[in-house]
Amino acid sequence: MSDMLNTSVSGLLAFQQELDTTSNNIANAATPGYSRESANLISVPGPYIGNISIGDGVAVNGIQRTFNQTVASQVVSATSAYNQLNSFSSQAAQVDNLLGSTTDGLSSQLQSLVGSLQTVANAPTASASRQAFISQAQQLVSNLQSDDSSLQNLDLQANAQLSGDASQVTALAQSIATLNQQIMADTSSSKQAPNSLLDQRNQLLNQLATYASVSTTQQSDGSVNVYIGSGQTLVTGTTAASLTTIQNAYDPSEQDLALSTAAGTTDVTRQISGGSLGGTLQFRSQMLDPARNSLGQIAVVLTSAVNAQNRAGLDQSGNPGQAVFSVGAVEVLPNSANTGAGAISATVSNANAITSDSYILKYDGANWSLSDASSGASVALSGNGSVATPFTADGLSFVVGAGAAAGDSYQIEPTRGAVAGMQVLLTDPSQLAAAAPLLTSAASGNTGSASIDQGTVPNSATWVRGNYTLSFTSATNYQVTNAAGIVVGNGAYTSGTPISFNGIQVTLTGAPASGDSFAIDDNASGSGDNRNVTAMAGLLDQSLIGGTTSINAAVNHLVTNIGIQTSQAQTGTTAQQAVLTDATNAQQSVSGVNLDEEAANLVQYQQAYQAAAEVIKVAANLFTSILSAVQS
Repeated sequence: MSDMLNTSVSGLLAFQQELDTTSNNIANAATPGYSRESANLISVPGPYIGNISIGDGVAVNGIQRTFNQTVASQVVSATSAYNQLNSFSSQAAQVDNLLGSTTDGLSSQLQSLVGSLQTVANAPTASASRQAFISQAQQLVSNLQSDDSSLQNLDLQANAQLSGDASQVTALAQSIATLNQQIMADTSSSKQAPNSLLDQRNQLLNQLATYASVSTTQQSDGSVNVYIGSGQTLVTGTTAASLTTIQNAYDPSEQDLALSTAAGTTDVTRQISGGSLGGTLQFRSQMLDPARNSLGQIAVVLTSAVNAQNRAGLDQSGNPGQAVFSVGAVEVLPNSANTGAGAISATVSNANAITSDSYILKYDGANWSLSDASSGASVALSGNGSVATPFTADGLSFVVGAGAAAGDSYQIEPTRGAVAGMQVLLTDPSQLAAAAPLLTSAASGNTGSASIDQGTVPNSATWVRGNYTLSFTSATNYQVTNAAGIVVGNGAYTSGTPISFNGIQVTLTGAPASGDSFAIDDNASGSGDNRNVTAMAGLLDQSLIGGTTSINAAVNHLVTNIGIQTSQAQTGTTAQQAVLTDATNAQQSVSGVNLDEEAANLVQYQQAYQAAAEVIKVAANLFTSILSAVQS
């Protein structure tokens, strides 16, 4: 009889625990990170009576947490990937809207400048059209600087984002370390796993994945070690590292990421990926910095081309043109760890050959080397770095002073500061050099088939102004005389080969006859000439950049590339959100609380509890009957 009572009581206690567990599941149905629990029931073996053994009831062998590590890891991975794409796409859209606008974007700004030059070409002596060009040039500079300033502000926002996210990562790491300590203590003192603490820790790992990619290793004491990025240790047992922002070694205005432990601080910027941190770093390196550099490259090439063309012509006073624009200088940023005192200067030696890349110039104690800052690829240097023979590479010249120590390095930014320092130097409308410097013509009595181009003045500083005659002493030899009949040049003639003298360059093609002559006159009085300003209006379509790409093509490539990156990121975000939803649903199917199922369990366990109570009642009645029978 006592066995029957004990068995029934064990059932009451077990089903009471089942009801308590089900009640807890229902209460936590909406709790983030909660994993459904169930009582783990086992049969209690009974003693043998003869050859027969009937069980001695039921026991609760702990409360089991329904959890699948593989599925949970998939959620963490999907969370990290989604947040990286979402962070990148939201920031990239701002750059796309800034530079890709069809109404006031970069392309439309440059076309407005061309339009003002074409207006001058239509009326080269009109002061109003010349003044309109200067106004448009000033507007272009203002717009470019506004774009550059907006990009700089985005850089500041990225710095703030990195700083805020790093603080959140540190706080989460400390919370995980604290939970590790509590879990280790509970695990060592009890056979029951601390399910609530494990859920909390798993939820913190999910939150951590929103900031960076996360991986873990389970330890035998119940703790987990946590790694972010490409395997950087964030939590080891009960010890958490701090993720902080530090100044970039070359550029104090740029924030990098570092892990701080008792052993010191390590720069981990290039190792962090995934999450909003990875998205922000990707945005800065793959879109923001290249956009600023490309904008600066366009400004440098445009400035060089327009200035050269204006200098190649004559203004309304008949004087050679002056520079129209100026741009900011090449930036040389020393590494904060440099121990030497070397002074490095860098200038643009060939605007058409510069790139939108950044470089690292490094000294090993004996030799200097140049590499691409992003890829690390070596860039060939020529020259010896002196004032007389500077180092040259990619359209840049470097002069390295004495005092550099082995290991010293410098980051070279050829174009990043170009737009910020850009100015319109031309203030007098009459100084726009609309006219070509020369007037060339063939003598009416020529009998050969040779023709002459309009000629150029490559360098006005060496130009000896005057009227000249180029005559052929034979079909294969020429001489050039000035107005006084003095010979100032002569040589053998080859069709298509430029002829240079007194700072003038002309090219003849065809077959001249002996005695043929050509006039090469100063166009000082040609104020109505529009040939030079017409050439200036066509500069945007010339293959100036690297000899293969026009300014218009470069602008279109910049805007298109930004648009493509933004679109791809937005599409990827949508796709990855679907992946995250699927992974979350899979986890919920394993660990989530199904209220319908729990309601059914309540009914089941209630009935079982009542049945166990009924058995006790029956046992009590039987016991009473036996007592009555004995007493009677």
